[in-house]
Amino acid sequence: MESTHMTLAGELADRSQWTAEDCSIDGTMRVLGTRSAMLIMREAHYGTTRYDDFVRHVGITEAVAAARLRELVAAGLLERRPYQEPGQRTRHEYVLTPAGVDLQPALVALMQWGDQHLARPSGPPLTLHHTACEEPVAARLVCAAGHEVKAEEVTVRSARR
Repeated sequence: MESTHMTLAGELADRSQWTAEDCSIDGTMRVLGTRSAMLIMREAHYGTTRYDDFVRHVGITEAVAAARLRELVAAGLLERRPYQEPGQRTRHEYVLTPAGVDLQPALVALMQWGDQHLARPSGPPLTLHHTACEEPVAARLVCAAGHEVKAEEVTVRSARR
């Protein structure tokens, strides 16, 4: 069977000799590791900004929404901004920060994985398209030289030398 995993190089090649204590995936999951956090971020990318709309669109309790929104603001993915409608008290909306926007490729990759591996008989519920040309959008691994990269073509090296 052909290898479909990344290659560990240099000091990382002997997996029994090191641990992933300072792992970026672990750090990301500490921030986004709940279903509700990921779905709130999905909604923020769909343009949702108001607390009540997050509760309704994600299908979570107000307590869970409040906790997740606080965590996502503290992590720097959302910014809490005041707004006031005429005759109403001041409320807050939640807007994507640059770090929150940077999560979009990961959300697209998760959506794409779900479409492929959790397929519905009727096909995917949503599709993504490039606004300028209407072609489908997909998440891909691409090297800095522009080559599309397969899993077995990735080498993992220590960034600390």
